[in-house]
Amino acid sequence: MKRISLTQYLVEEQRLHNSIPAELRLLIEVVARACKTISHAVGKGALGDVLGTAGTENIQGEVQKKLDVLSNEILLEANEWGGHLAAMASEEMEHIHLIPNRYPKGEYMLVFDPLDGSSNIDVNVSIGTIFSVLKAPEGMHNPTEQDFLQPGAQQVAAGYAVYGPQTMLVLTTGNGVNAFTLDREMGSWVLTQRNMMIPAETKEFAINMSNMRHWHPPVKRYVDELLAGKTGPRGKDFNMRWIASMVADVHRILNRGGIFMYPADLRDPGQPGKLRLMYEANPMAFIVEQAGGAATDGKGRILDIQPTKLHQRVPVFLGSRQEVEVVTGYHQ
Repeated sequence: MKRISLTQYLVEEQRLHNSIPAELRLLIEVVARACKTISHAVGKGALGDVLGTAGTENIQGEVQKKLDVLSNEILLEANEWGGHLAAMASEEMEHIHLIPNRYPKGEYMLVFDPLDGSSNIDVNVSIGTIFSVLKAPEGMHNPTEQDFLQPGAQQVAAGYAVYGPQTMLVLTTGNGVNAFTLDREMGSWVLTQRNMMIPAETKEFAINMSNMRHWHPPVKRYVDELLAGKTGPRGKDFNMRWIASMVADVHRILNRGGIFMYPADLRDPGQPGKLRLMYEANPMAFIVEQAGGAATDGKGRILDIQPTKLHQRVPVFLGSRQEVEVVTGYHQ
């Protein structure tokens, strides 16, 4: 089988769909290159002195790991100078990151979670990078936080890299979802899965069961029905999978179906869920929908939510369409 590189794929996509102008192609290639660098650091582990905490907290009040900080730096530095970006925003930084004046500005904006699943770093379990590309508003001169607050449906591209037994890059530019595997010897991304589709039906669910006592009634009802198995209302046995790394959990669902849930709960009624809309929910919802699945916040489509702030949080239900519809229906 002829090996197709990421660059060749992007060029051919542009010819077919006219959806990847040169600037966007360059941006995706730079992000992919940064992910390659992060993968290399992750792969070295203790040998590269990158494990453990950095002794700092991010804007979310979470203790940062050394690799969180390093991955954030890698992405910022890789993307600053290319001339295809107007500004960036990262889950690890309170404010948006402006392109330094010595570099030209472009028409895109990049949003990312540099390293998702930090609790898994030190125990050698799959982690990843999530990114989302937005178009800068017409006539924008000096980017502000407000310019980033676009509904997920306006994303131009989204993707994630998963650093597992293989390093993979999963990407959508609005014409389906494709996956690339990093050939570590050659240093190149090779197309290994075309048009990934999430099975509509599933027997697997992913949720942090330890929070069960805090859940709202619709979530409790739904999970109770799954746990009731063959003799329960759903008439089949379900398996639970929970990696505590959204990238790894979503990657499994893309490949073999399932539903991933991170609901809001009663611990902090003012806090609508844990996952960030801009850095996690939107890019993953875009990918999941492009693969035939569904993604809601329990009320409606995640991609229709109008963001009000950069670090906004939302409840998330995504994956196999049928299951997402059932649990969303219980909320209504």
